[in-house]
Amino acid sequence: MKKILVPIDFSPNSKNALRIAAEIAVKHNATLELLHANVAAIYAVPLAEYASATVYAEDQGYDESAGRLLERAKHELTENPAFAKLKIDTRVEEGYLYSCIRNVAAEDHVDLVVMGTKGATGVNEFLIGSNTEKVIRTAPCPVLAVPVNIENFKLETVLLPSTLKDDQKGVFRYIAEWQKIFGFNVKVLYLNNPSGFPTDGSAEAAKNRLAESAGMDKPEVVMVMGSFFEDSTILSVADQYNVDLIAMATHQRQGLSHVIFGSITEDTVNHSDIPVLAVPVNWMKD
Repeated sequence: MKKILVPIDFSPNSKNALRIAAEIAVKHNATLELLHANVAAIYAVPLAEYASATVYAEDQGYDESAGRLLERAKHELTENPAFAKLKIDTRVEEGYLYSCIRNVAAEDHVDLVVMGTKGATGVNEFLIGSNTEKVIRTAPCPVLAVPVNIENFKLETVLLPSTLKDDQKGVFRYIAEWQKIFGFNVKVLYLNNPSGFPTDGSAEAAKNRLAESAGMDKPEVVMVMGSFFEDSTILSVADQYNVDLIAMATHQRQGLSHVIFGSITEDTVNHSDIPVLAVPVNWMKD
């Protein structure tokens, strides 16, 4: 891992995510890139030439002010001796948060996005969703969603919900790399259903095949029978085993496909009080 992107809106939530990202960057010897999205700029529609000049001046002032705040956040972070040697870049872009993250992540070859999340529930979840789930759906790399209550990033047990199909190879390989850095135990959660693996050992064999291919050390299978509410089951199992991180592959469905099928990963992120790592299903597939 060479570069970690951290969206910053200067809230306590985003600053907390920055600290977690710094801990990960130190472990991986990675560069941090702090990104602020100037969302206000997209609503400024000039109606005349004088308005255009005024809006441009305001945008320039906003970007300069945001740039100074990013430098302050950078300085505050490096005042901590643990992060003093981190390489940190800053960047201000205009546009929606999720599109800024998508574009910058692709342009700068980002390996991981770390962002704070407050989730979304009720009508907001159905109609709008959270910024984090939009990022998960569109980012070209894995996304770590960090709830605001997380004080440190000590990983002892990671829960990996999986279908145990071949398209899960990438997420197994990715988590195996993290395991080498953090040294955690992995519990593979298989949500059994009538169309899936039977309970005669097929799930264990599939887990072993994926784990061996990925170089993952001794993961344990947790079986749950006939679950119809996968996100609730995932969170319940995470609580039962006191896990520190939920890692999931995501198919990043969009448009009509997303409306019809939804996303278990996004639902889990919206309701989880522990970090969730969303890995695009094709990431590190080969």
